[in-house]
Amino acid sequence: MTLRAVLFDAYGTLFDVHSVAARAEALWPGQGAALSAAWRDKQIEYTRLVTMSAPADDPARHYQPFSTLTRAALRHAAARLGLPCDTAAEQALMAAYEHLQPFAENLDVLKALRERGVRSGILSNGDPGMLGAAVAHAGFAPLLDHVLSVDSVRRFKTDPAAYALGPAAFGLPAAQILFVSSNAWDALGATWYGFTTLWVNRSGAPAEHLGPPPTHTGRSLQDVLALFAV
Repeated sequence: MTLRAVLFDAYGTLFDVHSVAARAEALWPGQGAALSAAWRDKQIEYTRLVTMSAPADDPARHYQPFSTLTRAALRHAAARLGLPCDTAAEQALMAAYEHLQPFAENLDVLKALRERGVRSGILSNGDPGMLGAAVAHAGFAPLLDHVLSVDSVRRFKTDPAAYALGPAAFGLPAAQILFVSSNAWDALGATWYGFTTLWVNRSGAPAEHLGPPPTHTGRSLQDVLALFAV
């Protein structure tokens, strides 16, 4: 089936979530990488917890915006590592999360897709404020047709309602949209949903030992361009 659009995950795919480690290292020398890793793990755990724990008749009952879960995850990670995270440190790290560094190749890839007439967008757990800040900081806004937040359905990925935002926005069947994520669990969820998928395995991590493999696997966002060859 011909691909007609591309959707990117934001955190870990377009934006390096561990670029916050440098700010954390300045606050707590020798602990920056550990804080970043613990923060990210708890952040994702909280998204699953609030979505999976909701009753069927009220699937958004426990929903809280991604920014709220991110702050709660930071507090947990700091406490777990025994780091004194006062209000100033917390605010500095939350501000850093709104200005995550994009991966080096991403701007050129988005420009190339625009030049080829490929519609593109973001589909992310991030709430609109967080996404807007990160997209603006990276200079991506003019290159994206949609910035889709699960906040509109109040359920986090991998809930099908979150993925359904993509086909609705583009007016296309999921199979005609390439969903790109560096998170293996997200690539799997998107594959189950019905997207054509590209897992950007930047770190050489092992594949998920569950479900079907992603449609494609690559090592950087540059691999998207081969699937939309001129």
